[in-house]
Amino acid sequence: MPTAQSTTLDSPERVPDTGSSEFTPLLRAVREAGLLRRRRGYYAVSIAVNLVVLAAVWTAVVLVGGTGSWWVLALALPAAVMSARSGFFGHDAGHQQIAAGRRTNRLIALFHGNLLLGMGAAWWSDKHNRHHANPNHVGKDPDVEVGALVWTRAQAVERRGFARFLTRHQARLFFPMLLLEGLALKVASFQDLRRLDRRGRLVEGSLLVAHVAGYAALLLTALPLPQAVAFAALHHALFGLHLGCAFAPNHKGMEMPEEGARWGHLRRQVLTSRNVRGNAVVDFLLGGLNYQIEHHLFPSLPRPHLRLARPLVRAHCARVGVPYTETGLVDSYAQALGHMHAVGAPLR
Repeated sequence: MPTAQSTTLDSPERVPDTGSSEFTPLLRAVREAGLLRRRRGYYAVSIAVNLVVLAAVWTAVVLVGGTGSWWVLALALPAAVMSARSGFFGHDAGHQQIAAGRRTNRLIALFHGNLLLGMGAAWWSDKHNRHHANPNHVGKDPDVEVGALVWTRAQAVERRGFARFLTRHQARLFFPMLLLEGLALKVASFQDLRRLDRRGRLVEGSLLVAHVAGYAALLLTALPLPQAVAFAALHHALFGLHLGCAFAPNHKGMEMPEEGARWGHLRRQVLTSRNVRGNAVVDFLLGGLNYQIEHHLFPSLPRPHLRLARPLVRAHCARVGVPYTETGLVDSYAQALGHMHAVGAPLR
């Protein structure tokens, strides 16, 4: 298993290329196919449509809320879906997929993350880039650190008290726990401000505060207090569940690098990632992250190019003998939950 390079994979020019590596021919094929080109038109239209629909949803909240009907809570579902879409655009901007310049991508990430969602762009970028550099590598990938859940049996046997109970039942508790993820993202973003320099704290913190103030003002103005609280709780629960369902199939249950092993970029990214087969609906709901292998190999690849890169990657992996894992959506969850269940086995 590999000792991964700590490379921030945020632009086509910085994709690792070791000359004679297994990855080099694939990089050349993807570049020659024109897939590393920006898709500014696609993103301009997609972001505009997302903002229009998001505005329509919140307008409906105001209008329905004015009638006093509890049916306003039904709008929490489309609000959560469109919030997740905003998160996906922030994700793409953080990977430099949208614009050619870092400054423009950062502005897009700040707008969609900090202002629209209350999720810090700096917090996410730091955490997510470390994950991309060392996917599934305990001690290097923050996504497999010990938290509410654990990912290895070695982590499991160290659990005590209530944490031990969570680990014992973590597979069946996984989806219910995702209902808290929307709120947890906000809390983590505010906590991360301490890590930033003064200017970063001012910019990111101001936008986070603006989000919280604007969100609270909108709901409290449009709805009676009990409905406002219920809507906010349901919206955040569904948003967290949606994001968790988009990220859960990607790596859980895939290979986990051991200290001292050495893989190149191709094996490090492909063997730790899982693709999810689907259609336009799956692509929409998962924000293109169902093409996780292609995304990890080429993080700056624009979202609409991921599916186009897939046959090139599959064929190349077959030629060099690297297993390429792809499964259906339901089976991907079954594999992830199966891994979590197996991790907790020593405690049962």
